[in-house]
Amino acid sequence: MVDQATGEEGLIQLLDPVGARVDTPENAGYRARVAHLEGDDLRAMYRDMVLTRRFDDEATALQRQGELALFAQARGQEAAQVGSAYALAPQDYVFPSYREHGVLHVRGVDPVDRLRLFRGQDHGGWDPAEHNVQLYTLVLGSQVLHATGYAMGIQRDGLVGTGDPTRDAAVAVYFGDGTTSQGDVHEAMVFAAVNDSPVVFYLQNNQWAISEPTTRQAKVPFADRGLGYGIPSVRVDGNDVLACYAVTLEALERAHSGGGPTLIEAFTYRMGAHTTSDDPTRYREREEEEYWRRRDPLERLEALLKAEGLWDEAWFAAVEADAEVLAERIRTETRELGAPPTEALFEHVYATPHATVAEERAWFAEYEDETEASR
Repeated sequence: MVDQATGEEGLIQLLDPVGARVDTPENAGYRARVAHLEGDDLRAMYRDMVLTRRFDDEATALQRQGELALFAQARGQEAAQVGSAYALAPQDYVFPSYREHGVLHVRGVDPVDRLRLFRGQDHGGWDPAEHNVQLYTLVLGSQVLHATGYAMGIQRDGLVGTGDPTRDAAVAVYFGDGTTSQGDVHEAMVFAAVNDSPVVFYLQNNQWAISEPTTRQAKVPFADRGLGYGIPSVRVDGNDVLACYAVTLEALERAHSGGGPTLIEAFTYRMGAHTTSDDPTRYREREEEEYWRRRDPLERLEALLKAEGLWDEAWFAAVEADAEVLAERIRTETRELGAPPTEALFEHVYATPHATVAEERAWFAEYEDETEASR
């Protein structure tokens, strides 16, 4: 069921698949990093995971209804995303791929703005400076280089290793197992390692690069690649929100202090399709999907809350009500976005005026005028 080379061996885990706390000598340091989390913190994590999944479900439904051109699902990866995002400081900067809906939720990016790209409304949808979150990345691998360059920049600006927790900054870049095959990732890790850049490489290994399994991508755990660059690396149970928080917090502490980069491999599972144009039943077995359904990250945290007396039915009903409000807003406001003006295709292509784009814009305006005149 799980390949030995890339499977569940050697994972940092604080919650087992049934939601019981794991207490071993190996995870003592990570347990210390979550010791300050109280009941309200755990309930907040659970709420954000629920809202992330509801966003995912509503966006998928909107695509099926023709309201979005495409959508990349993240069902099953909520713990990996929410847990890591909780560890980020406000001044840290995030470079996502196109699937980090939970990270963006925690960082406060508006849910409808997140869907503008998938609707073809514009090239992004939010102001990166407002949330310290770059736009979704479709050219996979490029965000890893961009993140490393940004990390080198804040390093040279003196925003690392000052000892001031409100000033020291780092960069977190998110990518998947398939993206590790891109040369950009190799180049980024070389630059980050030799410059001790404050960047956390957060690899969500959901085990499928579209239809390509990890067994066709690597013969050893992806985290082992970090050793070749001299980058500290760790493998974590990506369905364990507490462990994801702890390992990311440790990596960010290293980056903030000037200790350089870290590679985190969060071993998780993409419960849905790669995107809404994908049919995973063509390449995945039902038995495999059922195996991972029993390791659902939401159910794992729910079990912990109940075991520790932190579960309250009235509170849960309020969370469900919040999810309904979110869903209704997504449905209504996404449909109200309408279609962007056609000439918007030529905007924001380059940061500065570009002769070729200007020529194409002029040609298209003339074409539209002729078409309108012939009607």
